[in-house]
Amino acid sequence: MKRLIFCLFIAIQSLSGTAQTPNQHPLNPDKPKLVVGVVVDQMRYDYLTRFWDKFGEDGFKRLIREGYNFKNNNFNYVPTYTAPGHTSIYTGTTPENHGIISNGWYDKYEKSEVYCTEDASVNSIGTQSTAGKMSPHRMNATTVADENRLFTQLKGKTIGISLKDRGAILPAGHTANAAYWFNGRTEGKFISSSYYMEELPEWVTKFNSSNKVRSYLKEWNTIKDITTYTESGSDKNTFEGGFVGQETATFPYDLKKLSSKNGDLDILKSTPYGNSILADFAIATLEEEDLGEDEFTDFFTISFSSTDYIGHNFGVDSKEVEDAYIRLDVDLSRILRSLDEKVGEGNYTLFLTADHGGGDVPSYLQSVRVPGGYFDELVFENDLKEFLKANYKNEKLLESVSNYQVFFNYQEVLDADISFADLEQVIARYAINYKQVNRVFTRTNLEGANFMSGLAGLVQKGFNQKRSGDVVLVLDPATITYSVTGSTHGSGYSYDTHAPLIFFGKGIPHGSTTKPNEIVDIAPTISTLLGIPMPNSTTGKPLYEMLDASKN
Repeated sequence: MKRLIFCLFIAIQSLSGTAQTPNQHPLNPDKPKLVVGVVVDQMRYDYLTRFWDKFGEDGFKRLIREGYNFKNNNFNYVPTYTAPGHTSIYTGTTPENHGIISNGWYDKYEKSEVYCTEDASVNSIGTQSTAGKMSPHRMNATTVADENRLFTQLKGKTIGISLKDRGAILPAGHTANAAYWFNGRTEGKFISSSYYMEELPEWVTKFNSSNKVRSYLKEWNTIKDITTYTESGSDKNTFEGGFVGQETATFPYDLKKLSSKNGDLDILKSTPYGNSILADFAIATLEEEDLGEDEFTDFFTISFSSTDYIGHNFGVDSKEVEDAYIRLDVDLSRILRSLDEKVGEGNYTLFLTADHGGGDVPSYLQSVRVPGGYFDELVFENDLKEFLKANYKNEKLLESVSNYQVFFNYQEVLDADISFADLEQVIARYAINYKQVNRVFTRTNLEGANFMSGLAGLVQKGFNQKRSGDVVLVLDPATITYSVTGSTHGSGYSYDTHAPLIFFGKGIPHGSTTKPNEIVDIAPTISTLLGIPMPNSTTGKPLYEMLDASKN
């Protein structure tokens, strides 16, 4: 009898040892309780290698030391801007399908410029300004967070946060429980939209009423000795913008003194303190929203915007950018520590990437005899009108030039009895002879062919049949439409397309690869990890090399 009882005891122990935990499934044993998507605005891949020796052990280094690093991750379309970047990451497809073709674009139906997330049908929540009248209604595809919500019958929670509205709204998708973004100016608080809620949660109101944001209105100096910042250019040079009210763009910056001439609390967005504010808010979100607390996987999307503002203002080789990434490393380690404590180490999966890269300041490149330049889109538009007036006696054939795309006035073209295809070719031939224009594509080209690679492939994947223009220009490398100080982005060249991609946490093995992958591969990879449907317009592929390695 004792022998029988002993055998039953052993059998029960054996069965209990192989039982699934509540969040596990035999087909998806690596399913995490929480997925955290971190996007660092304007982060080039080489910032990891350039600033490596300045990072601590618990931020970027921890992700690479314990996670999986895709060293050759690139965007596979143009234009490489914030809104299409965030959307492509989370939808697993390109503007050709998801419809977010830029941050803002000329809408041929509304006959005006539109902003990617503006929505007159909703109201601001948490502010009397119009800054909250936003939603994802212009995004045509689902995100991976949407698919998780649908899969869990809306039981899995989704929250998106960012300083930028588009950085919070687009990743979180159509079904998000909440999206919060920063309204600086004289308010300095996180706000939302009636698309998500009727009023801010009490904890958000409490965060906004605290002195956290204003406490950062202080001196910005380098966190380490500036003489050790050897990975960036000289602090004083002619290629940086700086702040109104300070003669030179050099450390230190008295933010409290400068704020009145630089958007009041909006000045913080252009400093590393903007990232710190978002990190504070991210930690508060984890503490108050119970993310990853039950058997239904939740999504938390975090987009750090200050790196973009700083890059635009000071340029990719500036001391300010170097300091921003050293400080971001500290903020990242704070978030990881909070995730470990609140959700539990090994219970969440995190990925970190960027919405685009950024190029060297062309005026700096010119100073060291590297080709680069500036393209004035308004001058081009006026020149094109004069060309049409001289050759067709009708400048109204042109309706707009936006994002390097020429939009025809269709009614004028029809009334003039001109062939659309012929007009495309005439304008294309004119544009290709324009200084700093490298390639030109027509609507007929892009709709009638299937370009698999090269610049043509990038343009086609960024071309949306309903929303894009009729002639598309591609500028020369290192040629931008911007001021002669600071950096920008938007091209299909490697400095804009090459972005970091690191997976970390539950279900992720340690490793790295130099095999090429595309930004649209992120969403289907997360879907595969979770065992849920891929976003409905997905064109990317799961990163099987990493997923299969986790099973070995």
